[in-house]
Amino acid sequence: MNKMTTSERRGYQMICDNTGSMMVVACDQRGGMRTLLASDPAEQAKIGNDVLGLTKYDITSYLASEAGCVLVDPLCAVPGIVDEGVLPRDTALLIGLDASGWKESPEGYRISTLVDGIDARKVRELGATGGKIMVYLRTDTPQANSENIQTLRDVIADFAQEDLFLVVEFLTYKLNDESQEDFEKKIPSLIQEGCKVCIDCGSKVLKIPFPGSEEACRKVTDICGDIPWAVLSAGVDHSTFLGQVDISLRNGASGVIAGRSLWKDCISLDRNVSKEKLSTVAVSRLNDIQKLLLKYSKKAD
Repeated sequence: MNKMTTSERRGYQMICDNTGSMMVVACDQRGGMRTLLASDPAEQAKIGNDVLGLTKYDITSYLASEAGCVLVDPLCAVPGIVDEGVLPRDTALLIGLDASGWKESPEGYRISTLVDGIDARKVRELGATGGKIMVYLRTDTPQANSENIQTLRDVIADFAQEDLFLVVEFLTYKLNDESQEDFEKKIPSLIQEGCKVCIDCGSKVLKIPFPGSEEACRKVTDICGDIPWAVLSAGVDHSTFLGQVDISLRNGASGVIAGRSLWKDCISLDRNVSKEKLSTVAVSRLNDIQKLLLKYSKKAD
């Protein structure tokens, strides 16, 4: 199995909270964050990276000190989040390498892309604890994955050369000629097989969608072995995500990497509104997740 180096192990320890479980607040979204800040496409287009950066500052200010780590993109919030003292000194920082959105092949497959100029060395220069890479996978359709798998292998090799901690995330998606019902039936197996692909590429820590059930979570844990996996929120409502977190942790997950379920209805172009909602609603939601992390504490194993 893919064993962490001492440096990588230290990075992993830093993104965990005092329960020994991953607790990462994700705010590396760009396009998705714009749609939350403005409903009109024309108004969304006017929202620059500077405005997104301030929004991420606010999320960090109110949630990062409560969590083990914050995940941001490399365009909007760094290096200012460090240089301006927004990030608490004992909170870890992950930087996402993936570009916003995706390219589409002639066959309709999603091709993952990276932000130009961002590699392991740059992530280190930006003061981060480590990086995060996301790729799209349809493991039942091999021809959809070759380019994304190569991207994943290249990034994993680059971070290994730098001996820098890396979280690997994958998402799956509905094909153009596929019904939503058929896709949803396949999700558990697509996630399980996606874990295998990422592990085969050298992944040492995974961030994955909710596998779908108690049994599916146990299968993921069996596939991962000693490799920690965290469940992501995918923007579902808070109560739904809490149920997913409970099932995931009870069946072997090593933590949570949560974004929109925490803050999607707490951010605004009016920063006073953001600060009021983040400091109350979002912090309360984070505390709910932390209670589950404590319940299934890795340190109690």
